[in-house]
Amino acid sequence: MNLQRLLFGLGLALVLVGQTLHAQQSDADRNLLAELRAKAEKGDAESQLQLGWAFRYGHLGLVTNYVEAVKWFRKAAEQGDAGAQGSLGLAYELGEGVAQDYAKAAKWNRRAAEQGDAWAQQCLGALFANGQGVPQNDIEAYKWASLAAAQGIAVAAKMRDLLAQLMARGEVVEAQRRAAAFVARKDSPGGGGSQGSTPRPGFAGTYQKASGTAFFVSEDGYLVSNFHVIEGASRIRVKTSHGLLAAEVVKTDRVNDVALLKVSGSFGALPLASSREGRQGQPVFTVGFPNIDLQGIEPKLTKGEISSLSGVEDDPRQFQISVAVQPGNSGGPLVDAFGNVIGIVTARLSEAAALETSGALPQNVNYATKVSYALPLLESVPGLAGKLKPPHPAKDRKLEDVADEARNAVALVLIY
Repeated sequence: MNLQRLLFGLGLALVLVGQTLHAQQSDADRNLLAELRAKAEKGDAESQLQLGWAFRYGHLGLVTNYVEAVKWFRKAAEQGDAGAQGSLGLAYELGEGVAQDYAKAAKWNRRAAEQGDAWAQQCLGALFANGQGVPQNDIEAYKWASLAAAQGIAVAAKMRDLLAQLMARGEVVEAQRRAAAFVARKDSPGGGGSQGSTPRPGFAGTYQKASGTAFFVSEDGYLVSNFHVIEGASRIRVKTSHGLLAAEVVKTDRVNDVALLKVSGSFGALPLASSREGRQGQPVFTVGFPNIDLQGIEPKLTKGEISSLSGVEDDPRQFQISVAVQPGNSGGPLVDAFGNVIGIVTARLSEAAALETSGALPQNVNYATKVSYALPLLESVPGLAGKLKPPHPAKDRKLEDVADEARNAVALVLIY
């Protein structure tokens, strides 16, 4: 999931094909267009919808014209046509032919979704998950995604399944109850528009920009992650043993790529140890949430060694580590054999840069910011220093026990 918004390839292909293959309008296209326009001007909602699509996707020899498309979508939508309502909602969501307006996107997608339009249900679910144009609500997001998935919308099924992993069990049950109770209804008496799910290539929003890892450093909810994980976020949520929680940014250090977050509750926390104790060849591990789209949202442990006491171009602020990391591991703790955090997983060596420079792909060349460079940020927060746990002594411990502590202290970070 880069859970960034997508324009379906089909919709884009239709635009491109419409602008190239129909450079010269055929007689058949001209006749059909004239027939559609005549019926549309007489108020036929289905013809208005088809004419809107012709302008939207460049059909029938037309050049794509979003403003003209919106005009015809609106005429049909106001008559209760579900396909037109969903198409108008899409226009507001993308800002095509109208000023971008998520509230209006939600309004028109809801009217279509309540009639059973699958694409509108998917888009409405994404708007609820994003909190765009409607209050953020995972239960409603799951409900609409589930309804769209039941009609074969694959991206909706993916969103529903990921939501299910992030939501509390009771929330999922309630969302499923709402989906099961849903009954499609006609939008307006005598509307005459198409009902049910109208095939509508186009936009399917996703609800999340990015993800990463964080770990608790105090039992009252302070977490550490990377600055680059939360940079540009309009909203941050973290998945913990208490469920999905809203997080606030307390302080950041862009230079050292550190961010301090806060959530409400009581949590297991990891102790921090001086990075000066790090030794080349020392065994270390991390627990995090790599590639949640592919690997799921259960925490994953990977282990390795400290390869170097300095990072990229001998940067003294970093360790080079052989611990395998992937997108989503950023912000996770680098933990020593005693259970102390000595670094924050930050980056992996660019494969493209390595290939260009050396002609070879790097093998487990990754980096972690030393905790010593994060401590000043933590110590600048009044009262936090006294809440940090003291380091574990240098005493042999079972990896399983140390891993359990780390797993209980990490959190999945979701960026919106």
